[in-house]
Amino acid sequence: MSLLIKNGRIITASGDQVADILVEGETIVAIGRNLPAGNARVIDASGLLVFPGGIDPHVHLDMPFMGTFSSDSYETGTRAALHGGTTMVIDFILQKQGDSLRHALEEWSARADGTAVGDYSFHMAVTDFNEETKKEIKGFVDEEGITSFKTFMAYKGALMIDDRQMVGLMEEVKRCGGLVTVHATNGDMIDYLIAKHRAEGKLAPLYHYLSQPEVTEAEASERFAAMSRYTGCPGYIVHLTCEGALNAVREAAKCNQHVFVETCIQYLLLDASLYEKDFEGAKWVMSPPLREKKDQETLWAGINQGLVNVVATDHCPFMWEQKLMGREDFSKIPNGHPAIEHRFELLFSEGVQGGRISLNRFVEVACTNPAKIFGMFPRKGTLGIGSDADIVLLDPNEEHTLSAKTHHMNVDYSAYEGRAVKGKVKTVILRGQVAIDNGECHLKKGYGQFIKRSKVTDHI
Repeated sequence: MSLLIKNGRIITASGDQVADILVEGETIVAIGRNLPAGNARVIDASGLLVFPGGIDPHVHLDMPFMGTFSSDSYETGTRAALHGGTTMVIDFILQKQGDSLRHALEEWSARADGTAVGDYSFHMAVTDFNEETKKEIKGFVDEEGITSFKTFMAYKGALMIDDRQMVGLMEEVKRCGGLVTVHATNGDMIDYLIAKHRAEGKLAPLYHYLSQPEVTEAEASERFAAMSRYTGCPGYIVHLTCEGALNAVREAAKCNQHVFVETCIQYLLLDASLYEKDFEGAKWVMSPPLREKKDQETLWAGINQGLVNVVATDHCPFMWEQKLMGREDFSKIPNGHPAIEHRFELLFSEGVQGGRISLNRFVEVACTNPAKIFGMFPRKGTLGIGSDADIVLLDPNEEHTLSAKTHHMNVDYSAYEGRAVKGKVKTVILRGQVAIDNGECHLKKGYGQFIKRSKVTDHI
């Protein structure tokens, strides 16, 4: 199938031009003015912005958590992502302690294979690093194309590894050409504060926030950066939320070290005052929690300074009934909120239209940097000859309102209910096929492909 996208304003991380894009099969084959249509289907993009497909490198689909599962499957989650301009996601495989990485991969692949509508890949979360686990790292990098390994500095007894394991993992991942990502919060301090608040009968969602003060994230981020610097292993901090943690990254830069940083759309737009809404605050119970207005300002500045490299979602939705598991105890509220469908439009509306970031910076943090850091560029994350034809057409002037009544995520509330947005995704193309057009999905489940990624040492 051939497609010709005509007269759009094409935006990449470094470019801005009005031109046509010719697609043959799954690939972009030409970009230029007045390209001949031939037998191609023509899409008129006059007045629209043309972006690379968005990449969200932090989602949790069908994820087991606290005795339940996140409510979006690979089918519903990737379809919702496509509706919002995100054509590729990276999910997290969670190793069970005492079990192998290979078995975890088989479990997650069984959920995703043949069901995903959009493209996807995996990070491998290592929760039990030992001599047997160590032997598996090379095969994941060389054979599976899974080159990023997630670690947790919190959730002791379930997901957390200690510093000894962290350093051992970093040394092996560096040797094999991979990257270590981290949930950087001080789990011991958080566990102490949770127990303290529960013992005092302080059980409302507000105390989820008060159990994870800024210092818990700042300290862990500094410690992770130090271990990354010592081992020489590339490091990436997921869902960084606050000034203190970003300052730890600034200090690392003084040592000529670059730690990659991801924040999430909610930390740019929402703040901790939402936890004061009695139990309704459970909608925004996530870890780390929402922070303060001053942290939002720091993160926007960090994007423009190049310290914050990626804006993701940590999409991990739960139905309201699932959130009610913690009605009597904040520590039993499933952690996570829905955003996979709204990241692209919210970042455009609040960032570009709000005058906080440029169009090029928008593409950089929403599309290009995730592709570069995680070994998919230039196949993904840009509009270039030879790249996958993952293309988003957005009307920059169309205003609309976000609501659970109209979103496509499998969750019965919206974290952004009633929020006005300027900028609407009109058409989405995934590997040459029209995926979304005027609110309708034209792809069937199973169209999404698992994308193998290159070694980090090949591009960083």
